[in-house]
Amino acid sequence: MNAIQKLRQLHSEITQSGDGLKIVDAWAVVARLLPRATADQHEAKRVIDEQDAGGLGALIDRIENPASSASSAAVEATHQEMKDAMHAFRKRLKLARLNDESKLGGRYTSGGKRSGIDAVQPPGEYPDRVWKALVQAGRLVDAGGGFYADAEDRRQT
Repeated sequence: MNAIQKLRQLHSEITQSGDGLKIVDAWAVVARLLPRATADQHEAKRVIDEQDAGGLGALIDRIENPASSASSAAVEATHQEMKDAMHAFRKRLKLARLNDESKLGGRYTSGGKRSGIDAVQPPGEYPDRVWKALVQAGRLVDAGGGFYADAEDRRQT
C-alpha cells in the first residue's frame, strides 16, 4: 500500500467512522503522511489544522490527478496576492545573489564576481497557486525542481 492509498483509506475512516478515538488516530497519521505526499504545503497544513475531511478528499484527488487541477489553480490568485508574492520573491532572489557575491575566496578579499544565481525557491508564505499564476502571467519562469526565475531577468540576458 502506497501513501496515497493509505491517505484514501484514512479519509474513508474519518468520514465513515463514528468512533471518535479512531478519527483522532486517523488524523494523526494523516498529519504525518499528507505533508510528504503533496507539494501544496499550505493547503495540507490548513486541512490538518481544521481537520477538514472534505478538503482532505479534494487534496487527495489533486495528488492523484495533478493535470486536472493545474489549469484551474492559477485563476484563483488575486492581483494583490500576486503583487506581494512577486515583491517577496524578488527580495529573496536579491538576498541570495548578495550572499553568493559576498563569499570570500581563498584570499582575504572577495572575488568581486557577479552571482550566477538566476532561480530560487519561492518564499513559503504564499501558496503554490500564486506562483503558478505568476508563471501563467509571464512574470516568473518555472525553472523546475520547485525553483522559479524572474522573467524580466531572463529577457535582459
